[in-house]
Amino acid sequence: MDILGPATHAAQRLVSLYRRTGADVPFGDPLPSHGTEMEGWFWRLSDPSDGRVVVALCSANQHPAGDWSTAAIALHPGGVVRSAAIDDVSADRTQFSVSARAGTDFVEANAKRLAMAIGDSAVDLTITREFRWPKAFGGGGVASSVPFLNQYWHPYRLDAKASGTVTCEDQHWRFTDATLYCERNWGAGFPRRWWWGQAHDFGEADVSVAFPGGLLEFGPLRQEVTGVVVRLQDRVLRITPPAWVSSRCDGQRWRVDARSARYRVELDGCGDDAGPHVLPVPLPAQRRNIDADYEYLAGTLRCTVREWGRVIFDGTTQLAGLEIGSRPA
Repeated sequence: MDILGPATHAAQRLVSLYRRTGADVPFGDPLPSHGTEMEGWFWRLSDPSDGRVVVALCSANQHPAGDWSTAAIALHPGGVVRSAAIDDVSADRTQFSVSARAGTDFVEANAKRLAMAIGDSAVDLTITREFRWPKAFGGGGVASSVPFLNQYWHPYRLDAKASGTVTCEDQHWRFTDATLYCERNWGAGFPRRWWWGQAHDFGEADVSVAFPGGLLEFGPLRQEVTGVVVRLQDRVLRITPPAWVSSRCDGQRWRVDARSARYRVELDGCGDDAGPHVLPVPLPAQRRNIDADYEYLAGTLRCTVREWGRVIFDGTTQLAGLEIGSRPA
């Protein structure tokens, strides 16, 4: 017996068609695949007690010859990057579930677990203590509901915990309730130019910050856009256009100034002496990855937050992720 009824099924079909444009309805779930040309998932785990950082990413990329996946694992310290283009991928459009496998390389990810192996490196994490996104629109603000943008972004976990193991050659790292950040990006592929940053290790402060930026394209219109999301304990601040946000990110320094009527967030970051990891970027239509994403896994970032002009947080971390990249036109 169909207990949902024809009206509910019709509404679900309309939402599914709308999501195919890349946009999400208010209070929708951005985690399942939208069915766009590129669907990406990203995890960033850190442990300040020993300065270890783990980055894992995967995507489901469309191609007439068959969908394929970009997958990568990056570790600090050690400068490790392992990446692969996996020929077989499946991403569910009704719930968060993505899997890809080719030989010994594989990805299995959902809301509770991440398991990934590439070459001699592997990640196996169980995810707990999810902080649910509290706002009607995603990380991009009202732009999250605009169809046919070239790129969408959403930080869906700002305060998760993860336990498990990470291995690379003879290294064996174990994490217990380490802080985990997770995000989504999707659309036609990466912008022609982008910058990004994320951090959550501000000493004893219960704070997480993330900022994306890039060249947003909508038909003939092109505009560089930056946004900022800050979690202060249980409060989430999101400052995105049409609010005033300026940025200067050149691969050496990352400076962002975001202002709303009530809040002002200033970010000032720089890379570390170890240099950036070089991560893969998918070119979906060409069925290949390019090394065009430069990310410091342990940069320095100062975050200052003001409310009505009064400083309510001012902290610095040496375990920030700071990234800049570009792709061929």
